[in-house]
Amino acid sequence: MTEARADSRPAPGAERRRYFAVVIAALALWTLLPGKGDSAAPPAMAEPAAARPAVLIGAGDIADCGVDEDEETAQILDRQPGTVFTVGDNVYESGTVEEFAECYHPTWGRHKHRTMPAVGNHEYLTDGARPYFEYFGAAAGNPWKGYYSYNRGGWHIVVLNSNCSEVGGCDWGSRQVNWLRRDLINNPRPCTIAYWHSPRFTSGERGNRADMIPFWQVLYRHRVDVVLNGHDHFYERFRPQTPWGQLARFRGITQFTVGTGGKGLSEIPNVASNSVVREDETHGVLKLSLLNGAFRWRFIPIDGQSFADSGRTACR
Repeated sequence: MTEARADSRPAPGAERRRYFAVVIAALALWTLLPGKGDSAAPPAMAEPAAARPAVLIGAGDIADCGVDEDEETAQILDRQPGTVFTVGDNVYESGTVEEFAECYHPTWGRHKHRTMPAVGNHEYLTDGARPYFEYFGAAAGNPWKGYYSYNRGGWHIVVLNSNCSEVGGCDWGSRQVNWLRRDLINNPRPCTIAYWHSPRFTSGERGNRADMIPFWQVLYRHRVDVVLNGHDHFYERFRPQTPWGQLARFRGITQFTVGTGGKGLSEIPNVASNSVVREDETHGVLKLSLLNGAFRWRFIPIDGQSFADSGRTACR
């Protein structure tokens, strides 16, 4: 048998359909040319803007109705974006309802909506620091604790309460230290800041508190990068160090003391080990730009003052 061959001729109308398909495709391409078809070319896709770093800015030892510097530091905040931190002694002398209303609120209170505060010892001169917790509300954490945490950008931020006798202690086994350990274990972010009022290390007369060692031990174990404190009324920055004050450039914690929010400044009587920068004549705030895997710091003085300290460091 002879094998039948397929008919190679196009089906009726096939050539015509191919012709019109080519014409339609050409017209579609022509309409996309600039000045053809629509009155303008299709808009180009805009490239996404680079993400801005999160900002943390603030100080401690702030408002007093008898001074003007608290208003001057508040004016710095007026010009700066970001989350405002406080490191305690938000208002003097006793953290009363009246002092918050008459001294803090007209100054730093302008930024209450973006403030994440820490409690100081002066707030507890009023029973239970109740006006402090009432003024800041949920932002101050549980009023029976005064410690909490939050996130900004790629950073985890822990706020502690150094008024140990008011919250069941700060020693190993205390509720606060146990909470801190759990919080850091559950923290997935690679960079971390902790802040509270009383410093572990200082060149002044109000710190060097041994009861802060458990805080530091937990923070050091979990490679926390920065500690912010107040209490001493000046600015001081330390080299990265261990909980026992040993220099540790690649794993140590960098401590800043920023008791420069408005209350009268204190003289620096000594120079502590690993203290690299100290200033006791300038009010101002510390600005931290929280980058991906690093941070920049800059001390911003009030108008008319020139002291500055700035730099950049990678996370641990």
